[in-house]
Amino acid sequence: MDVDTAAPAAQVSIKHGLPEIEIYCYLLVLIFLIDHKKYDEAKACANASIARLKNLNRRTVDVLASRLYSYYSYAHELTNSLAEIRGTLLGLHRMATLHRDELGQETLLNLLLRNYLHYNLYDQAEKLRSKAPRFEAHSNQQFCRYLFYLGKIRTIQLEYTDAKESLLQAARKAPTAARGFRIQCNKWAIIVRLLLGEIPERTVFMQKGMKAALTPYFELTNAVRVGDLELFKAVAEKFASTFSADRTSNLIVRLRHNVIRTGLRNISISYSRISLPDIAKKLRLDSENPVADAECIVAKAIRDGAVDATIDHANGWVVSKETGDVYSTNEPQAAFNSRIAFCLNMHNEAVKALRFPPNSHKEKESAEKRRERLQQEEELAKHMAEEDDDDF
Repeated sequence: MDVDTAAPAAQVSIKHGLPEIEIYCYLLVLIFLIDHKKYDEAKACANASIARLKNLNRRTVDVLASRLYSYYSYAHELTNSLAEIRGTLLGLHRMATLHRDELGQETLLNLLLRNYLHYNLYDQAEKLRSKAPRFEAHSNQQFCRYLFYLGKIRTIQLEYTDAKESLLQAARKAPTAARGFRIQCNKWAIIVRLLLGEIPERTVFMQKGMKAALTPYFELTNAVRVGDLELFKAVAEKFASTFSADRTSNLIVRLRHNVIRTGLRNISISYSRISLPDIAKKLRLDSENPVADAECIVAKAIRDGAVDATIDHANGWVVSKETGDVYSTNEPQAAFNSRIAFCLNMHNEAVKALRFPPNSHKEKESAEKRRERLQQEEELAKHMAEEDDDDF
């Protein structure tokens, strides 16, 4: 509001307040407009606040600026104009790096990753993530977001083991109140575990407040566990809209091979010898030449070690070998190794997260120096006493 020239001096001074107060007011107005679904006005307010923020170089504004960056990106996401602010976010990230604003760097890096992933630009997101400067995480919320985006990038790049670790860590570190974020992490983690050939436990789908949201993925897991291709197709068609909204449709297409492999494994366990046409019939392969496709699938499963069998091409049979003792193989050792690695990793993270009182190392150093000084004084006293005895 314009201030009247005849107003008292106390009221005139309010117009020229501190920059921190100004940025805080921008933030309050932006949140108010978003809550009342006035997205166009919120977008204009966000643009004005960022333009004002660029002219400031005060470390006391960094925390408020990081919050303002988030709502700035959110306002443009609500108006479907995220591509417009990508250059602005890159410029702000460069400015935060030059000012050594680590909280701003965390926030802007996550916003840029979200911006790229919104348009399925996974290669550009990975290039930005790999070239971004390294720093210690200061915000647990931003670190959880970073792990989630990293898990999504690793999943698309077929690095399922690293993706699983990042997604599970993000879900574990996320606050209990962030239910929506934890649901998304669990959805992607379930898909990744299925792609790895694992079957998630039932308790994953029965978590408090997540049962309804994870129901489509529970039925999908059941179809993969059974190895029924028809059931898998029915579930994929039934919840196609849900999978599309979660952006997991492309990953579910990849699961088709896992379903076929699981069904083939069940067949090899049930039958010591079975013909290729029967395998194609039981797997319900809907191709032009199902027998040839079944032979290729069996050969690939044998090569990958998923099935312990041999193919008799002359008679068109698949002969399964006898199942030996699992404890005579390396599977128990691999299972124990993965559990030990998980425990050691958790221990290392707990040690890194320890907080110590300030200047504790100085007190320890002073105590050590004091002990050394006393020891040197004792040695000097002994040496002088020995010299006196020799003189005597």
